[in-house]
Amino acid sequence: MNIGITVYPTYGGSGIVGSELGKELAERGHNVHFISSALPTRLTELNERVHFHEVDMMSYPLFEHQPYTLALATKMANVAESEDLDLLHVHYAIPHSISAILARESLLPQRRLPVITTLHGTDITLVGADRSYLPITRYGIAQSDGVTAVSHYLKQATADTFQFDHIAVIPNFICASDYKRRPISELRAELAPGGEPLLVHVSNFRPVKRPVDCVEVLAGVRARGIDARLVMVGDGSERGRAEHRARCLGLDRYCAFVGKQPRIVDYLSECDVLLLPSEQESFGLAALEALACEVPVIASRVGGIPEVVTDGETGYLSEVGDIEKMSDDAARLLSDADLRREMGKRARASAIGRYSTDLIIPQYVDFYERVIAASNGTVDK
Repeated sequence: MNIGITVYPTYGGSGIVGSELGKELAERGHNVHFISSALPTRLTELNERVHFHEVDMMSYPLFEHQPYTLALATKMANVAESEDLDLLHVHYAIPHSISAILARESLLPQRRLPVITTLHGTDITLVGADRSYLPITRYGIAQSDGVTAVSHYLKQATADTFQFDHIAVIPNFICASDYKRRPISELRAELAPGGEPLLVHVSNFRPVKRPVDCVEVLAGVRARGIDARLVMVGDGSERGRAEHRARCLGLDRYCAFVGKQPRIVDYLSECDVLLLPSEQESFGLAALEALACEVPVIASRVGGIPEVVTDGETGYLSEVGDIEKMSDDAARLLSDADLRREMGKRARASAIGRYSTDLIIPQYVDFYERVIAASNGTVDK
């Protein structure tokens, strides 16, 4: 198949999943065309099966803001014609599904180009639920030829918000060969010069991720007599607040803010426990990546996280903001190497057994084929 994929080219989960999906599809013999405003973060190599088409933005004095939705729709239509695309697969409903629908309609009646929208979370739980965006978000979802969601939680949230439930649940995935624990390297000595146990947090540091809570958990762990350190991977609006809180608590020398990193697996492999204290997660991709690297997860019991992390088996779940319980759980894991290793083994077995690319990518291919077949049937009628 010739597949067009549009993602936000950032470190967010939707951009990562869309990029990795395209690469996996290409390895299975499909031709993938990324259509985006910039090269997606995880798209490090282009080849004969992986292509990138940059959206050209028009500058015109009449427009106070550049009309990205229209520019994207135009690019989608042009690429669909020039590359004979079989479908468009967009990640994130707003504005990508709207652009894809405009592109599809602009190509009629010469051809019908199926549009598949994958919902990742904040396009539904935050942006879509804003009353000013709700009608257009509902329209984009309802007019798509196929809709998928990354968790059962998100499917239900979409049904509750938009009264639309024709949604296939196809979860996020992990490549078993890419995400596995690496041998201890020099990086461990840099992060823990005294051999201290390491907590790690990975996110885009938005308020919903509650990165400041990670600093509070570190304080709680150290108050329990464990000489732990915290590694903060990523960047965003809350980084400054987290750094400030670490200084206020006198913990800044025990915290390493390393910014965005292209190889998350390197950091996960050196750390002992992942902290994910989010107030909302539609899936929890960072948790899945950690589990695959044999890193137990301490997370909030929200959204789709319980579908990924089994409480007491592959990690521990707490209510949002329950710093005391998270600190207790972290201290328990950091002080008991045998418990941590056993939980880590179960974590990887769970991640690979339920979310490996060999299980999930065929589900996407099957969904594509069904949507294309249904679209062709509509044309025949």
